[in-house]
Amino acid sequence: MEKESLLLNPESLLELSRNAEHDRMIRNNFLRMIMKKTFKLTHPKIKPDRLLEAVRCDVRKYLKRERNKQLPQGVDFWDFDCRFGNIEDEAREIHVTEIPKCLDGVKEEQLESFYLEILAKPGHRMKKPLASESD
Repeated sequence: MEKESLLLNPESLLELSRNAEHDRMIRNNFLRMIMKKTFKLTHPKIKPDRLLEAVRCDVRKYLKRERNKQLPQGVDFWDFDCRFGNIEDEAREIHVTEIPKCLDGVKEEQLESFYLEILAKPGHRMKKPLASESD
């Protein structure tokens, strides 16, 4: 009987709704941290070069938006895990600085579509080892 009263208690319902809202916000924030898309470079009116430039612009905007987000406590910077390929199954891991080179490769190979995935994750700086002077 006591369990039923807890569930029907207005204060507990309010607390449950707050927790659900918090969980939804966390889930939405995490989902926004992933850019996962197959880009098509075929359009009846738009040239493939313009479509590729639009993709470059989208990638730059995404990276800038993610880098400008507030860092969690104890995190030094936003790092990115990237995957690139003709299709999702064939995508290989690349470094974020290799994205422009891969897009240039798409232009050279004249592909009709490609897959790009960018996952933002917290990064921590590693201290460089001190160079020992052995002169």
